[in-house]
This record gives sequence, structure tokens and C-alpha cells, in this order.
Amino acid sequence: MSKRAAETRPVLTRRALNRALLARQHLLERVEMPAEELIRHLVGMQAQVPQQPYVALWSRLTDFRPEELERLVLDRRAVRLPVMRTTLHLVTAEDALTVRPLVQTVLERTFRSSTPWGRLLDGIDADELVAAGREIVDAEPRTTKQLAAELGARWPEREAEAMSQAVRYILPMVQVPPRGLWNRTGQPMWTTVEAWLGRPLDHAASLENLVHRYLAAFGPATVMDIQTWCWLTRLREVVERLRPQLVTFRDEDGRERFDLPHAPRPDPSTPAPPRFLPEYDNLLLSHKDRRHAIADVAFGRITGYVGTFLVDGFVLGQWRVAKERGSATLFLDPFEPLATEDAAALVAEGERLLAWHSPTVVDRRVLFGPSRPQA
Repeated sequence: MSKRAAETRPVLTRRALNRALLARQHLLERVEMPAEELIRHLVGMQAQVPQQPYVALWSRLTDFRPEELERLVLDRRAVRLPVMRTTLHLVTAEDALTVRPLVQTVLERTFRSSTPWGRLLDGIDADELVAAGREIVDAEPRTTKQLAAELGARWPEREAEAMSQAVRYILPMVQVPPRGLWNRTGQPMWTTVEAWLGRPLDHAASLENLVHRYLAAFGPATVMDIQTWCWLTRLREVVERLRPQLVTFRDEDGRERFDLPHAPRPDPSTPAPPRFLPEYDNLLLSHKDRRHAIADVAFGRITGYVGTFLVDGFVLGQWRVAKERGSATLFLDPFEPLATEDAAALVAEGERLLAWHSPTVVDRRVLFGPSRPQA
């Protein structure tokens, strides 16, 4: 593309990018659709804390009830496994079989270069180790500690925890319920994707389709945004192959952004109601530059042990529910003073969140002020 052509492409402001992202994430208006369909649209939901996806779905769906997601997990139509950025995500069963093989290289690379265990296994036959791990967890789901003990008995001269972690990174595995349920839980127990779903992995899935789906849920985006989301590299080649099917824009910093032709791009002045997000929601983790999702005042202040809330479409504070002695309190901790109407709207949405989160508790309160997690 010529320099002149690039300079004439439409410019998307920070607010325009924000409203496009919120529309695709169904955070401008809640939508009526099955939870399974929304999980697929979002290409999975960050889920290392088991209750995260429940809050994320409540903020996006009309009349979402936790029992709907619990049933998907128990029926094996939704599973929790490491995919994007090697992090536990809740995905549909179909995506577990198709997306997980696409990020296999990411998990293997991360184990070798970015964990303390990779160097401890120099010289071990990785294929033999993974095969042994598969045999163990396919026979019965195991915790990583149980897996380590059984592998350690087979290779007593090797570091047992390192072997267990190698299997967890390299072998496509899921965490099984009751882990991942709303009203009860259990230790993280692992078995293979194929054993749990009774179907083989699909190694024919395409990166082009994955990029299409990313743009549908997170666009308009740069190539670096896509790579930040999934940790795959060299995606410029994939995007270039797709270019004839895409539209392009520039952002205010001159970066080229790609998008699907008919994806929603609302007017930047579109009102954005307050919304509550769980900690580590993918809305905040799936772009290289996060300024179109996080207010400037919030950078460096998000602590990670609580959720965040959006005001006018941008992260502007944190929240946490604290329960004790028959009461439930939602603490709202804004990073700057809120306008009166914004504060009132946030409290109203918070009251709805608290009623959904703690329906059997009579004494429910929404208060402004920081809260610290219990020791």
C-alpha cells in the first residue's frame, strides 16, 4: 500500500475504538443469547479464578443465571483449560478441540523458556514423559501433586514437580468439575481434553479463522494486538493473506488497524452504561495498547485481587464483594471522584450485581471506599 493511500484511511479515535470494543463485547447493551454462544463469540473467557466467567457473563447477558453455566460445565459443553497466553480459559468444547492445537507451540515455548522447570528436564525423553502423563490422567483425573508423585516413582532421579508441570503445559488437558462451578468447588483435577470430551483434537483448524474471530470480538486491531491476545508470533503473514477480506483504519498514533467489514463501529458519542468486570477480564488483556479500555488514571493502580468497573466505557475503579455474618457489601473504589450522575448509575448497577451475586443475603450494601481481601 502506498504512503498516500495509508494516510487517507479513516482515523479511529480512542473513543471510537472503545465503543467498537464494547459493542463487540456486548457491554454497551446486554444481549439475549445462550451463554454457550457468547462464550464461543468471545473465543473463551479468562478463568484462572473459577468464578470469573460467571460475573463476566452476567454483565453481558440478559437474565443470566449461574446454573446455566454450571450445566454447560457438567454436561462437558464448556471446559476450562490453558489456551491464550497459557492461561486457564473457559471455552466451548468445540474450541477446546480446535483452538488448543493452534496454541500448542506457545505452551511448549513458555514451558521451556519462561518457567523454572524447563531447565530441570534437560535430556529427558519428552515424548516418553508426556505419554506416561497421558496414561496416568486418562485412567483417572489427578491433581498436579498426584501426577508428580506417580511420575517421580517412575523417574526418581528427576524433579517430580518439573515433570508434572511439563505434562500440564505440553499435554492438552482440562480441569474437571466440581472445579469451575459457582456454588461448590474442589481441588484442580486434570485429565486430557480427548478423554474428557471423547473426541480427538482437530489439528486442521486454521489461524485465518482464529484471526477472524478475534477481530469479531476485539477489533479493530493491530497485528501486535492479535499477537498479545494469543502469544502466537509471525501473524503479520496471516493478516496479509486476509487483507482482501478486511477493512483498514489508522488510529491516532498512525498505526494500521484491521477489521471485519460489517463489524459494529458505533458513533464515539454512544452512551456506555456502567459495567462490572471480573478480575483479568479479556477486555483488558487482549490488546498491546490498552488505552482504549483503561482510563489514564487507572494505569498502574489495578491491584488484581478485585474486579474493575467501567464508567463511560473505561476502567475507572475497582470493586469487591465482602461477606460476613449474614451481610454482603459491595465496595466501590474509584480512582478519581465521580460525577454525581455517574456515581448514582454505578450504585444502581452495583445493587443489581449484589442481588445476583448474593441472592439469599438480606443485608446487602453498596459502599464507596477501598476494601482489602481477607487474610
